[in-house]
Amino acid sequence: MSARGNAAAAFQFLTRFPVRTKEDFSPELLRASVVYYPLVGAAIGLSTALGAAAAGWLLPAWPAAVITLILWVGLTGGLHLDGWMDSADALLSYRSRERMLEIMKDSRVGAMGVLACVLLLLLKASLLAAWLEGGSFSLLPLLLLPPVWGRWYMVRAMARYPLARGNEGLAATFGGLPARQERRAGLSAALLTLAAAAAPLALGAGSGAWPLLAAAAILAPLAAAACGRLAARRINSRLGGLTGDVYGALGELLETVVLLVLVLVQHNLP
Repeated sequence: MSARGNAAAAFQFLTRFPVRTKEDFSPELLRASVVYYPLVGAAIGLSTALGAAAAGWLLPAWPAAVITLILWVGLTGGLHLDGWMDSADALLSYRSRERMLEIMKDSRVGAMGVLACVLLLLLKASLLAAWLEGGSFSLLPLLLLPPVWGRWYMVRAMARYPLARGNEGLAATFGGLPARQERRAGLSAALLTLAAAAAPLALGAGSGAWPLLAAAAILAPLAAAACGRLAARRINSRLGGLTGDVYGALGELLETVVLLVLVLVQHNLP
């Protein structure tokens, strides 16, 4: 398996980008592709930032934010939102472990899943609106950080937590990743973060933006690691492991957490 094929598989699996690969879409390929998840997140973040720039130039903050969010969701085909809704239906049902796992397998979405999805999208839209309203266009490259660190934690969760269903389901393909793949994904996420933090300076943000850029580059990974650990440990204690739906839910949760951190930094630093 080539690095190019592994990267293409990651894009094909996680997004709607028109990427094709000649490699067989095998469990081995899927496992090898996870080191490119942060890169996939960067591509999503860059596309979202460009969309936000265009929408923010033409429209007020809130309509621009909603259009940006539509683009963001569209780039993933709602893949992780599906996991978010299924996880919400199960975990908020407060049923037995076995029943929660059954609920996750059900293709239908319940009331708690719909409510969780609506609230998550509202929060994301409001944070995007605040970011667009309170910052300059030169800071938009920082929008790479939420999808980068959200997808990094998915790899971390695969490597560090057991599988709730054992060898059943798609999650079994990813369970028990070797530590070296988690380290490679972490290094990739760190390098992409440095690039995203440096880009505003090249776009004319000025030396006065240094505190914000440094705070964003430091706090984004810390927030993703801390909140991800808290959520994953809590879910693991209830399900006896994680599932594919939970991986997606963690990605959605941490995207939102990192976006919240960006807005907090933007609105609380001079």
